Amino acid sequence: EPACELDIKNFVNDKFKFEPDLYAKINVNGDNADPLYKFLKKEQVSFQFTCLVHCSKGGTVFDAIKWNFTKFLVDREGKVVKRFGPTTEPKDMVKDVENLLSVGSTKL
Repeated sequence: EPACELDIKNFVNDKFKFEPDLYAKINVNGDNADPLYKFLKKEQVSFQFTCLVHCSKGGTVFDAIKWNFTKFLVDREGKVVKRFGPTTEPKDMVKDVENLLSVGSTKL
């Protein structure tokens, strides 16, 4: 997102008519990427086949995060189970989250 934090907040407030609580912007790609996103992108390699099937909705398959709202599903051991592109609606992730909660591991 190229806009500054204040511009983002004003845009959301003007367009959607509410004042959101926003966290500070962070880098998710490149050398200055936040450690969490470096970890998530590194760990996603372990689910190569799953990502090829499920990351096609707007996210880059293995490395760079293409746009806002890319989502990672992580199990209790911190293993990345799936990556969802920015156009994947949260309601479309419910089955995967429920399955992961029921098995308690990376087996979906």
